[in-house]
Amino acid sequence: MTTTPAIDQLFDRRIALPDVEARERLHRLVGLENHKTRLAKMLGLLINPSGLNTWVNEHHPRAIGVLDTVLRRPPLVVLAGDVGSGKTELAETIGDEVARREGVKIMLFPMSLSTRGQGRVGEMTQLLSAAFDHVEEEALERRDIDGSSRGAVLLLVDEADAIAQSREAAQMHHEDRAGVNAFIRGVDRLANRKLPAAVIMCTNRLGALDPAVQRRAADILTFRRPSSEQRVAVLSPHLRDLGFSQTQVAAIVAATGPRQHGESGFTFSDLTQRLIPAIVLDAYPDGPVDAERALKITQEMTPTAPFRDGAA
Repeated sequence: MTTTPAIDQLFDRRIALPDVEARERLHRLVGLENHKTRLAKMLGLLINPSGLNTWVNEHHPRAIGVLDTVLRRPPLVVLAGDVGSGKTELAETIGDEVARREGVKIMLFPMSLSTRGQGRVGEMTQLLSAAFDHVEEEALERRDIDGSSRGAVLLLVDEADAIAQSREAAQMHHEDRAGVNAFIRGVDRLANRKLPAAVIMCTNRLGALDPAVQRRAADILTFRRPSSEQRVAVLSPHLRDLGFSQTQVAAIVAATGPRQHGESGFTFSDLTQRLIPAIVLDAYPDGPVDAERALKITQEMTPTAPFRDGAA
């Protein structure tokens, strides 16, 4: 394989931010405010590191070493946790908030799983290297001569363990090991050149990621199934719009939690993609939604089985 891979081989699509649809999707991600804040702050520093410098000068003028430590972190964030917990949705939309806050354009490149190649010697390495080459070129175009940024580039790696599986796995193929090496080199290149670019990795199996990748992460955000308070935040607006009372909403919320000790409750996607549509479509087109019927539907619905994390 000697030809330069086409961009469509490397990325599923390209998303320019800010974007109205992305903003609406991000707004619907309730219950993840802490994750939104942490991720947006880190990405914002890539574009506007002078903001942190201003903060240090105002509040901690002697902490120059701390400033350097924060800014020298590799531009890598890992979003890890259970299925349906909002990882990919947040990764695909958080750039909209950052772009609006900083007043710049951000380009999101979701990496295609085809970058794993077909197992031919050197193929995966070449595809990953080409993907980082493209991200680097795009980031350079957005950096001014004085080092300031007119925008940023985000590389999204979903199902990250398929790309950066631990090299400690005994059964790991040589080509996969070489691919992980290429991925690590790519992250280091972005960090060393201080480019306005970041890599966001999503995985259900944090334990399967290579330790060197985990060590480079500036932050690892853990996603869990929604708590009772989070389920209220997700369900209450929809159910109240359907005419449910506070007591009826509480019954639905309780039914979406763990039903026995050790069991898992509903995921975020269970609530928004399965439960609410099921309640509406059960009533449509014959009449209005009935709260008792909705509760019965909820009780009969099985939550998505949890993904069991573990090393490869």
